[in-house]
Amino acid sequence: MDKISSAADFQAAVQTPRLTIAVFKADWCSDCKYIDPFMPEVEQKYADRLTLVEVDVDAVGDVSQEQNILGIPSFVAYSEGRELVRFVNKLRKSREEIENFLDRALEVHLTISK
Repeated sequence: MDKISSAADFQAAVQTPRLTIAVFKADWCSDCKYIDPFMPEVEQKYADRLTLVEVDVDAVGDVSQEQNILGIPSFVAYSEGRELVRFVNKLRKSREEIENFLDRALEVHLTISK
């Protein structure tokens, strides 16, 4: 997963027509660490259909504030600079919940790109 290190990197990532999922995280977040072991497999499973990018809320805090990220880890789907759907809450996220969100994001993306 590519790491976003600036607001400019974030804008470049979300402006593409390809579905991009921003994963907002932080090093100190225990729920973020919980998803780390299985996220590479999830990313590989969806690699042909979407791009996952990691946004460290401490490194690029302005982006997190602009995107109204209040809990982490949070997942937000973008295409061509538009937010499509988000999975944002303060609860720990399971692999199944994350994959369900990615499937839903793909459905929304396919619907609007027709």
